Amino acid sequence: MSINTFGHLFRVTTWGESHGPGLGATVDGCPPGIAVDAEMIQHWLDKRKPGQNKYTTQRREPDAVKIMSGVFEGKTTGTSIQLLIENTDQRSKDYGDIAEKFRPGHADITYWQKYGIRDYRGGGRSSARETAARVAAGGVARAALDALVPGIQITGYMVQMGARAIDRANFDWDQIEQNPFWTPDAKTADLWADDLDALRKDGNSVGAIIEVVARGVPAGLGAPVYGKLDTDLAAAMMSINAVKGVEIGDGMAAAMLTGVDNADEITMGPNGPEYSSNHAGGILGGISTGQDVVVRFAVKPTSSILTPRKTITKSGEAAEIITKGRHDPCVGIRAVPVGEAMMACVLLDQLMLHRGQVGDAGGTIG
Repeated sequence: MSINTFGHLFRVTTWGESHGPGLGATVDGCPPGIAVDAEMIQHWLDKRKPGQNKYTTQRREPDAVKIMSGVFEGKTTGTSIQLLIENTDQRSKDYGDIAEKFRPGHADITYWQKYGIRDYRGGGRSSARETAARVAAGGVARAALDALVPGIQITGYMVQMGARAIDRANFDWDQIEQNPFWTPDAKTADLWADDLDALRKDGNSVGAIIEVVARGVPAGLGAPVYGKLDTDLAAAMMSINAVKGVEIGDGMAAAMLTGVDNADEITMGPNGPEYSSNHAGGILGGISTGQDVVVRFAVKPTSSILTPRKTITKSGEAAEIITKGRHDPCVGIRAVPVGEAMMACVLLDQLMLHRGQVGDAGGTIG
């Protein structure tokens, strides 16, 4: 019962382990005739790949994607697309000490309790290395969205690392790709650099919050009750390694508002309905409003740290463990392109469901 597939019509199945020969994704349901090539997908993988700077794991993986099927003469054929990424820089010896011990904060103990066997080399299937396959699939989803909904933009960025959040007054979209933290606040990026330097040298780690915004999403995506757009987005983001919380729009902060404050007032503009605010995060009743779709998720600190921690062995004996190897001091940095990929996959899936059921039957205003 290992469930490795997500999506309804646009379906993605990921496979592979951290220290196996490779990993990848099988993408099924992509519309035919979409322009896709390896270089296009590689652009997104390069945002996520390890070893890019001192703030990420120093594992050196090119994450070069190969398209094995489903694309002919640069266009999708409508059949399944097989994406392959080979592992080239495994260092399994780093994990020999944990073969009999469970790392606190990791899935070692739960995998053992569920399956009675586990791949202790980097966590196997539970490793964040699996997310490379998601980003590759997200590249396909982005290409399809570009063709079906021209102008749609999906952008992720870090808004908090540890206790230090960005200053929204400094928000600059152009800054996001100008710093190693993918943040729109250049001043906070400088402070994070100092914070993370100290943690990294101490062999410690820290959590983060990532925000993903989709602009240009048409109204009408999603369905009431069990097919809600925000239901699928929350599940998609929650499935990312180390994620412990998801918010849509104002999220938990909405509980502190009154009904007057929370209501996104509606007026009629020259091109249709306009909203005075976006507390709802672009989704009402599970259906997109046409505003920006805003999702936020929190990732916990990387559990692999050099500080000794108490644990037990498989035989139940008390032990102490230090997790060696190459790890991200803040996994939130490389979670940004993963969140973008999951947003793209969900939006394309919901767009296809909408077109399949509703077509052009939506209500008009004005």
